[in-house]
Amino acid sequence: MLKIIQTRFKQGCRTLAFPKGKRPALPARYRGRPIIAGQGEALDLGSITFAPDTAIEYSQDFQMAVSLRKDLVLKGSELTLACVLNHEMLKIFGRSLKLRQVSAGGCNACELDLNVLNTPVFDLSRFGIQFVASPRHADGIVVTGPISRNMTEALLKTYEAVASPKIVIALGSCAISGGIFANTPEATNGLETLIPVDLFIPGCPPHPLTTLDGLLRLLGRIKKNSL
Repeated sequence: MLKIIQTRFKQGCRTLAFPKGKRPALPARYRGRPIIAGQGEALDLGSITFAPDTAIEYSQDFQMAVSLRKDLVLKGSELTLACVLNHEMLKIFGRSLKLRQVSAGGCNACELDLNVLNTPVFDLSRFGIQFVASPRHADGIVVTGPISRNMTEALLKTYEAVASPKIVIALGSCAISGGIFANTPEATNGLETLIPVDLFIPGCPPHPLTTLDGLLRLLGRIKKNSL
């Protein structure tokens, strides 16, 4: 036990100072917000997989969460990032937000990077945000995966079980647009075709910082368009 305590002292604080501290450093191979080279060109962040592609150049910018689906269509370098909830919802959820995660047919990549937010590095609970086991204890849902035909009913029942007012978050390309499964009979072309969505977090999967940045903007903890 003594060795464990000594090790913890040597390690020091592992939690990022985000959002008030120094901008987090990301690995060189991290693929963030794409860079649009030509005038008039557009790229839908809600449908791409952020895979290595010689036709697309990626930046290190992890800030990509938006409030409206149309804002994910990137033109040039400007992106309208997520805005804060309306006054009434902010009064309810601003200091404490409980979320129920729904895996709707995904590959588990989004789910794994969502779980990372609960580690000491990100420490999601310090912002009053926690994941709960039941939708009846939740203020909203976070949906991952392409929403397969077999998961649609379960998703809708989970949504209905959350008391109003409630927040809905589409996390990852699959949840936002169907991803690589779009336009197939076994998947839905995006969560917004089924229920209203308050926050879209693009990525395949989204980096934990992209998710955290989006959540904090939704709750008014980050008010500027960028850090």
